Amino acid sequence: MTILFSIGYFLQSLLSGREDLIRFNKLLSWSSRLNQHAVEDYLKTIYLLEQNESPVRTSRIAEARQVRPASATNMLKRLYERDLVNYRKHYGVTLTEEGLAVALEMLRHHRLLELYLTQELGFGWDEVHEEADALEHVISEKLEERIASLLDYPQFDPHGKPIPTKDGTVTKVDCQPLTQLTEGDSGIVSYIGDDTNSELLRYLARLGLLPGMDIQVTNVALFDGTITAQVNNEQIVVGHKAAANVYIKKAVGD
Repeated sequence: MTILFSIGYFLQSLLSGREDLIRFNKLLSWSSRLNQHAVEDYLKTIYLLEQNESPVRTSRIAEARQVRPASATNMLKRLYERDLVNYRKHYGVTLTEEGLAVALEMLRHHRLLELYLTQELGFGWDEVHEEADALEHVISEKLEERIASLLDYPQFDPHGKPIPTKDGTVTKVDCQPLTQLTEGDSGIVSYIGDDTNSELLRYLARLGLLPGMDIQVTNVALFDGTITAQVNNEQIVVGHKAAANVYIKKAVGD
């Protein structure tokens, strides 16, 4: 950013018209906002990946952000310089306290927005991820509070995932993938793992595999892992790949 602003000041000296200067300042401001949005996206991605591995490998971050490893490495170096991550080459990445605070704030914005879009604006649960991704960076803390108040300070988003509180507390739920259940096991659908896959979400909705639904496994196919289950007294059949994204809170005693 220092180089960007140095170039900016140099170019300003070459601009003769007031309108050119106004346009340039707007462009510079826009570029700065985009950079901050990228920082916030990376921190949120690292937090989510840390739930399964820590430190997080650069290759995993690059894959999640859909960028080349070299691009991810460059961003991680910038985050390290701003004391937002702990980073050492070939070792991996963890969030610092400051980086964690930013990540949780973005996650709170994102999940509140997803719930607001479904409950108040009639969006489907398969439509809200990209909308929330775009809006999470720009809502003010005042608007965040208004949304939370309107929704009566919810604990979970439409996909069943916990919404961080204002102070950064995240509810922990003891659950496991449906693929780990065996015949006779029962429980409640807790959350959906991949909440970015619209096709998967529509498929699960058709089967009735929604957060809060009762489920009992009646059969697990021997070779391909296809699961037959009762969901709210309706029999369904779900493939192994989809079932791996459905997390279940098992009934006590199972």
